[in-house]
Amino acid sequence: MSTANRANGWPRYSKARTPAEAQTALMLEEYGDYLEPGPPNWRETGSIRYFVRRGFVLVRDAYADRARAILEAVDMRPRPDAVRAAAERPEADRRPEVPLDGDIAYGLRYLQIRQDDNRTVFDAMHFLRTGVFDGDGRRTHDPLSPDVVGLEHLVHITDHTGGCPADEPTPVPPHTPPDPPVAADRCAGQGIRVVVVDTGWDERAAQLPWLVGVAGDPDAGIDGKTIGRYAGHGTFIAGVVRTMAPAAEVIVRSGLAAILHQPEIAVHTPAPQRATTPPGTSFERELAIVLERCLREDAPDVISLSAGTLTEEPTRLMLLDGFNDHVLRRYKGVVVVAAAGNDGQRAPFWPAAGKWAVGVGALAPHWRTRAHFSNFGAWVDVYAPGEHLINAFASGVYTYGEPPRKGAKQRFEGMAIWSGTSFSTPMVAGLIAARMARTGENGPAAAAALIAQARRDAIPGVGAILLPTDSSTCGGCRSENCSGRRPNCSCRPENCSRPY
Repeated sequence: MSTANRANGWPRYSKARTPAEAQTALMLEEYGDYLEPGPPNWRETGSIRYFVRRGFVLVRDAYADRARAILEAVDMRPRPDAVRAAAERPEADRRPEVPLDGDIAYGLRYLQIRQDDNRTVFDAMHFLRTGVFDGDGRRTHDPLSPDVVGLEHLVHITDHTGGCPADEPTPVPPHTPPDPPVAADRCAGQGIRVVVVDTGWDERAAQLPWLVGVAGDPDAGIDGKTIGRYAGHGTFIAGVVRTMAPAAEVIVRSGLAAILHQPEIAVHTPAPQRATTPPGTSFERELAIVLERCLREDAPDVISLSAGTLTEEPTRLMLLDGFNDHVLRRYKGVVVVAAAGNDGQRAPFWPAAGKWAVGVGALAPHWRTRAHFSNFGAWVDVYAPGEHLINAFASGVYTYGEPPRKGAKQRFEGMAIWSGTSFSTPMVAGLIAARMARTGENGPAAAAALIAQARRDAIPGVGAILLPTDSSTCGGCRSENCSGRRPNCSCRPENCSRPY
């Protein structure tokens, strides 16, 4: 029985009434049997907050035998012949993105569980964390601590409860300049390499003056005529980086595929081209593999990652933390900048909430308050402009997928206005690159210095803020009633004519 069918009680995509319902329904309908919605009581609460990989738990390798014994004691392990058959399946018939029982990644072992009788990975986690008791109430298997066992999450640019991006893009005339504008210092970022891990790159955008020289993997959701859901996301982000650091070298990698890959199609597709992930998503393992390849092949100074998720265990993403422990920490000087998410709530959003990433929230258009959609809390390191930004986008016809514009078609001519912590994130990445070029600091040092500056400029009730360092246009007096938004501006609110 598919996840879409088992997740009864959730509106289907065609019946969704809000963007959040539409995004969640899309995941349920497209992922088939690959996902479990969470938390376990989502039907009672009416809220799906995250997705995890169905059929597998993660356990630190040193504890794998203990975990396996617990699962066997409660009859949650698959039959040995089923495990053997999966392992012996010809490579051409395997889905490369689906793990096998016993696979290991970043010090973590995948253990498969039985998927019949409506038992879920959450049931398996319950036994792993509480232990097993006999009929007399005596414990036969001791529990494992929460830092030893966990689940693999789906990481996404589309949030399931509030919408990430915070809205769908809106076109602007093709010759509209970017907003915020390109930094006056055209040497900002020189000698610094920023890698954007996202949906990919539309090479036509390189014709724009602030994007000359940007390169990367093609955005599979752009075919020259139509624009797929969340396609153009990586291109827009690259544009924001370049407005803050015009001389930085920017590479866009496709780590969050923007094209729909249906499982039914994948069955008849050669293994190297197969995928089951819908737009803008990746399981932790696949994202970690992309990040590791970027570190090895692209030698970045800054990585911009506008993706994340809420989590089953509120203190980490287990597999991505394993990636940090086993890989990232070996690359001295690299800083990861990650989006804080668009739930409009305090709950930590990962990996932005992790110690190894700079977590970025979004400011409203006047830059004096937090954007209504931005997540917040002590785990957010800094806030930057992220609402109603204007930058490069794809050209073609886009069909809106979320209410209230669902089904409407719109032609784009290479520029768009868009909102989300997805876009405040590359602004901070670009400002870090600009500082690195100016001071000679490495990524973590430059990030720490900018965050210290942002704390000095903190807005009560918001927190630390980073703003574009200069502008050739109207400045912002930072009044909520003033639409002139640039720093160091002498304009009076009542006289400012710059539109939002």
